[in-house]
Amino acid sequence: MELLLLSNSTLPGESFFQWPRQYVARFLEGKKRIAFVPFAAVDEKQDGNVELVANLFGEMGCETIGLHRERDPVNALSTCDTVVIGGGNSFLLLRSLYRTGLIKAIANHVKAGMPYLGWSAGSNVVCPTIMTTNDMPIVEPPTLKAMHMVSFQINPHYTEATIPGHGGESRDQRIAEYLALNPRSTVIGLREGSLLHVKSGLINLHGKDMVLFRSGKERKVVADGTSFRTDLSDLV
Repeated sequence: MELLLLSNSTLPGESFFQWPRQYVARFLEGKKRIAFVPFAAVDEKQDGNVELVANLFGEMGCETIGLHRERDPVNALSTCDTVVIGGGNSFLLLRSLYRTGLIKAIANHVKAGMPYLGWSAGSNVVCPTIMTTNDMPIVEPPTLKAMHMVSFQINPHYTEATIPGHGGESRDQRIAEYLALNPRSTVIGLREGSLLHVKSGLINLHGKDMVLFRSGKERKVVADGTSFRTDLSDLV
């Protein structure tokens, strides 16, 4: 199983997919046909998102198939050699994955060897649940359980920053609340401009450091370039 999990696609002030382009180009070497899942976007934005990524992946030698246009998206997925899920709203994405049957189909294909690329919401849904998303629940999925292709939770767009004069919880506080009620879980705070490459039982962190959160333990900063096992046992 091989996954490339990005915190975000684009940094402020940069063109689309500038920062991760080198990593994605290597990930897609030899691939020809991408199944793109735009369901994290509301309906009127899905075609535009497909066009945007189709231009990007076309420059890398790949054809992009927007699964939202397919009468049978599960069958269309089986004709591709890579699956990509973009960002947007994790609740909307998860509901659509269940409604189309792609939730099981994608997990089965990826576990059988199909490479998976995701960013933001697309990284959330490979976790056991989407409970560490930053998104507003604009729709109600049948469950918060996701594809469970990794054993830990991801919090994309992670930052310690707070807004001066704003009374809302910090990201660390919200993660602490999650862990108080889900003490067996582990959360990775994945900063913008960073990614996890999961392959052959190992994970490589690229771009920036990340923060590891466990119940009852101090947060642990993991340096950019670190390689660790997928069960995170060597990061304890």
